Amino acid sequence: MQSNVTKNDVRKPKPDAPGADTESVWVLYRRLLTYARPLWLAFMLSFIGFAIYGFGQALSAKWLEMVVDTVQANQYDQRWFLALAVLGIFLVRGVGAFVGNYCIAYVGREVIHTLRTDVFERLLKLPSYYYTRNSSGELLAKLTYNVEQVTGAVTNALKTLFREGLTVVGLLGYMLYLNWKLTLIFIAAGPLIALVVSVAAKRMRRLSRHIQQSVGDITESASESIKGYQVVRIFGGEDAEKERFRQASLQNKRQYMKLVVTQSLNTPIIQLLVALALAALLFLAMHPDVMGTLTTGGFVAFLTAAGMITKPLRQLTNVISIVQKGVAASESLFEVLDEPAEKDLGTRQVERIGDIEFRHLGFTYPGTDKQVLQDVCLTLPRGKTVALVGRSGSGKSTLASLLPRFNDGWCGELLLNGEPLQAFSLDSLRDQIALVNQNVVLFNGTIAENIAYGRMAGASEADILAAAEAAHVTEFVNKMPDGINTLVGEDGVMLSGGQRQRIAIARAILKDAPILILDEATSALDTESERHIQEALEGVMRGRTTLVIAHRLSTIEKADMIVVMEEGRILEQGSHAELLAHQGAYSRFHTLQADTGMLP
Repeated sequence: MQSNVTKNDVRKPKPDAPGADTESVWVLYRRLLTYARPLWLAFMLSFIGFAIYGFGQALSAKWLEMVVDTVQANQYDQRWFLALAVLGIFLVRGVGAFVGNYCIAYVGREVIHTLRTDVFERLLKLPSYYYTRNSSGELLAKLTYNVEQVTGAVTNALKTLFREGLTVVGLLGYMLYLNWKLTLIFIAAGPLIALVVSVAAKRMRRLSRHIQQSVGDITESASESIKGYQVVRIFGGEDAEKERFRQASLQNKRQYMKLVVTQSLNTPIIQLLVALALAALLFLAMHPDVMGTLTTGGFVAFLTAAGMITKPLRQLTNVISIVQKGVAASESLFEVLDEPAEKDLGTRQVERIGDIEFRHLGFTYPGTDKQVLQDVCLTLPRGKTVALVGRSGSGKSTLASLLPRFNDGWCGELLLNGEPLQAFSLDSLRDQIALVNQNVVLFNGTIAENIAYGRMAGASEADILAAAEAAHVTEFVNKMPDGINTLVGEDGVMLSGGQRQRIAIARAILKDAPILILDEATSALDTESERHIQEALEGVMRGRTTLVIAHRLSTIEKADMIVVMEEGRILEQGSHAELLAHQGAYSRFHTLQADTGMLP
């Protein structure tokens, strides 16, 4: 069932627009890290591994001090110890690096797996209007590109933060041990480095958001063009689609290059500040008051440690870029997770199906002002068939979508068995409803799997074949090499429109629910197929409360009651004969379309 609301009507503000989320980077990042809390053991092992690695780096500088002092003192008998020491240092560093890398990668992938599945599960629970304001391309980009950006923030950023951060701590600790005065001179450059990093971080987060939006635009453009390739080609839309995709890709390239410029400037500026600190360090180190009792080996080791610290510092500045990308990505994912799910406050189970009543019901799609349904008063008698007739946009599909509560928030009353529909749990209510709509949805599996879908997956092959026979699916399935086990392809691309619709009807027949909604269920069938399907539908509709939206006279004329709608209101209702005798809107429709067999 299609809604009458468009994406533009309720488009959410972009992240930079007024009203966008203003949570700080660290609030978002801490929330992201809560996903790592159950993995604290692997997290701690990673920390210990990188601590060992950082300790090994400091030992390397100490080893160099010992070598220089040994050579200067002509103590060559120490060569065995020094040779074995360097092997031990590299062994320790290697073990620490392996443990740290493996454990943090495990934590990262577990976090991403959990986050991705949480987002997908939330998408399955969101109300219908959420999908009208977010394109499928945007949602797919969140589950693919954005999640991978989060991977960097959780895995690469933490690995660099631990490994390089602990290396810096180890080297600084050793430098303080050698000469605290020289170390303080080196540390003096810290505030300037922090300022540069802070300015660059804000810009990188903003640019990362724009890149994610552009990826969503690219995915949306490609997805629509690929799915609608026949329309694109027959109506000569290739140039327009190429230009739309080119513009989306160009925007992505521009935003990415802006990010590259920021990253590329950030690193050399940090390196220049470190070089200034090293230059000041080397100049002042020659002063006797500063040099103090430092040995030649200690002086060389100090300069070596100061030089070794520049690489991890440079790596740490890259962490900001990775974190900003991940935070911007997690922001979009948390928006999905924070989106309110379908309201399911009902506690009662549907034990029987009685009359369904609409009492002075009105409905407006969220984010819009136009009232789609106005003062609708209608009763669907138990076991009877009610047909909705009216021009496109008259509110027929919207009215039908309220029964399974695909849309909530109506005013007035919608009652089942005399009780508010909201009193029943969604699962219990939807278990009583079967749906066949115009836009048939098939999944990439076999015909049998598509008929016995969801909770019907345990149905026997005999039951599946019986439903297929009733829906005249066997007429074309028997001609296929694999029969009922034939793969249908993505969205049933291997089948014709009529074949896909028959499978959807077989699915509804197999469910055997007491309420049946047919929204243009025979629109894709030729006249011969329709005749057979109509016979099958008459059988499955018998004894069920059925709501039919159709344009074919053959479907409508046999309904127990026909309801004519216009601009969200009911103009008239009654049987086919009563409405013809009334000489109103239905009679005019009938006269105009008698030759074609179709109503507007």
